[in-house]
Amino acid sequence: MGKVVGSVVSTQKDPSLVGRKLMIIQPINADGQTVRHEEVAADTVGAGIGEYVLYVRGAGARNSSPQGDPHADVMDAAIVGIIDRFDS
Repeated sequence: MGKVVGSVVSTQKDPSLVGRKLMIIQPINADGQTVRHEEVAADTVGAGIGEYVLYVRGAGARNSSPQGDPHADVMDAAIVGIIDRFDS
């Protein structure tokens, strides 16, 4: 889980990232406390700054791309869901 804290603007990037928003994510734990350092993730769901999101890394991020995308291996992190609420 993470919180979107900003965005990245890049005019030159891999073709597979053209048309995708790049968001800065602050990873959080189940208590909403920050953990680790911020990272950049490709947004696949239309998340905005200030929203809590589900994001995946590695193979999960690559699998979030359309089937047959020859450039999917360039993504290391992707936002795949927006969190509506936390239940404990």
